[in-house]
Amino acid sequence: MMIALLGAYIAARALIAFNIVNRSMVNNTYVDPVKDFFNRYGMSVAVLLLAVIGLYRVSDIVLGVMANIFYQDMGFTKVEIATISKTFGLFMTLAGGFLGGILAIRVGVFRVLFLGALLSALTNLLFIVLANVGHDITWLYVTIAMDNLSAGIATTAFIAFLSSLTNIQFTAVQYAIFSSLMTLLPKIFGGYSGTLVEQFGYSEFFVITTLIGIPVLWLVYKVKPYID
Repeated sequence: MMIALLGAYIAARALIAFNIVNRSMVNNTYVDPVKDFFNRYGMSVAVLLLAVIGLYRVSDIVLGVMANIFYQDMGFTKVEIATISKTFGLFMTLAGGFLGGILAIRVGVFRVLFLGALLSALTNLLFIVLANVGHDITWLYVTIAMDNLSAGIATTAFIAFLSSLTNIQFTAVQYAIFSSLMTLLPKIFGGYSGTLVEQFGYSEFFVITTLIGIPVLWLVYKVKPYID
């Protein structure tokens, strides 16, 4: 995450050095929003917040890379996958988002953010059951329902969390940076999902995706004073 920010900073300085862009424009558009974030929270807290942003969805995304391949290996047809995973799954994600919004209003963003991280990790264990029962439509519905419902809850809380970190003066740029960091590390880790499945098998892979979600709970707890 820090490497990504450093890379962006170096790129901005290079553009200025070669007179490709105006210095004041780069400062106002790229440098000032980053400086503002670190000035408001301080280096240690800012790094902690960035760690939460970069790792919050790691459990979901690493598993998601292999999801469709897993369904096909379990014997589900493309029609079944499309109907249950995409159509029904979308409905459950929207339901989770709606539920997450209500919960955030009633109990606060932190509790829902923590709940979303917990459910995102635990629902991965349902895939172990599916891996053992094989081609079972009922279990596919249950797995997709719980996985997408938890994803909707987590996403709603996460958006509220990101929004709370932005300065109204730099909202667009800061939110864009946070959104990019949100998927950067998970997608890098997700690139090794296939290797993990080949090395350990599906059940062990799903256990791994659950375990990598546990440190996120600790990170979310550590940033509690800066949420809500």
